[in-house]
Amino acid sequence: MKRRHLIAGNWKMNGSLATNAVLLAEITVGLEEIARENADNAAGAAVDVAVCVPAPYFGQVQASLQGDAVKHRMALGGQDVSVHTEGAYTGEISVSMLADFGCTYVIVGHSERRSLHGETDADVAQKTRSVLRYRSTLTGSAVAITPIICVGETLAERESNQTEAVVGRQLAAVLEVLVPSDLAHIVVAYEPVWAIGTGKTATPEMAQQVHAFLRAQLAAVDATLAKGVQLLYGGSMKPDNALELLAMEDIDGGLIGGAALKSADFLRIVRAAQR
Repeated sequence: MKRRHLIAGNWKMNGSLATNAVLLAEITVGLEEIARENADNAAGAAVDVAVCVPAPYFGQVQASLQGDAVKHRMALGGQDVSVHTEGAYTGEISVSMLADFGCTYVIVGHSERRSLHGETDADVAQKTRSVLRYRSTLTGSAVAITPIICVGETLAERESNQTEAVVGRQLAAVLEVLVPSDLAHIVVAYEPVWAIGTGKTATPEMAQQVHAFLRAQLAAVDATLAKGVQLLYGGSMKPDNALELLAMEDIDGGLIGGAALKSADFLRIVRAAQR
């Protein structure tokens, strides 16, 4: 099954009004150029592009995506979401707040949320469920939000051959609170923690092995829907390794960190996904 690629930039806690404006303008121009280049290329892959930005900049990015030509080429996403719909939860962001700013994606269970903020598998599962239950309340032309569910192992877990056990446990916790039809509305990102900013790298074959394992786990829930789930690689995808990674059968895109802050690098990864 041919799936659309998804290249999602995660800005993490970076940016300013001034630097964001430049970055967004450069990415917009680049995406327009790529669209023109591929207008007559029937063999080119279909690519979705998103930027997941710090919450204070939702308004700025939303405004930059107002034009029809732009909003159909790049989507806005959040970096985290609360399990609560409203209430006395200082500092948290509800799914309806994300929707107010036109977010169509949100990252759930990023490794930094797990390691730095103590999020458990159960927390990630409930956040995913919150996003998908909100989808069920929408009517008319309201835009739903797709959770990008992150799983991944540490270096110690990789070296002790625990990769499949760890990512399998993390994904299983989410699947336990969903219904099979929910598979049509999720994205899963494999982010090997040991390969992020450490200088260590996962070969395309190593990444593919884990992606294939995750797809098999999804297939155990619903074999047909599992074929359509986008599986992203989040282990430091860069311009110089994107093409090889994206050539793997079960790697459908990337969750991009540092390279998402440099328009030239980000656009080169998008171009790689187009091939």
